[in-house]
Amino acid sequence: MARRHGWTEDQINDLANFEKRSDFTDKEKAALRLAERVTRDAHTIDDRLFGELRQHFDEGEIIELLAAIGLFNYFNRFNDALTMEPTASVTPSR
Repeated sequence: MARRHGWTEDQINDLANFEKRSDFTDKEKAALRLAERVTRDAHTIDDRLFGELRQHFDEGEIIELLAAIGLFNYFNRFNDALTMEPTASVTPSR
């Protein structure tokens, strides 16, 4: 999905350092900050972060971001509990 939105391989491979990189927009950094906080400890989300998010997203978009982040966290925990390994991406034939 990141590739479809124009992210480079370098950005994807160095995502852990998004804060230090200049090739992510402030909007992308705000969304990534939210994803990191929800994933590591959702209790650390504060008014400051919500204020930053509101500079780039409306309330509905923030809810959508949180829903997507929560869903992927659920998938990861479910797969981890079952010790499932990711499968290779398969492109359907047309």
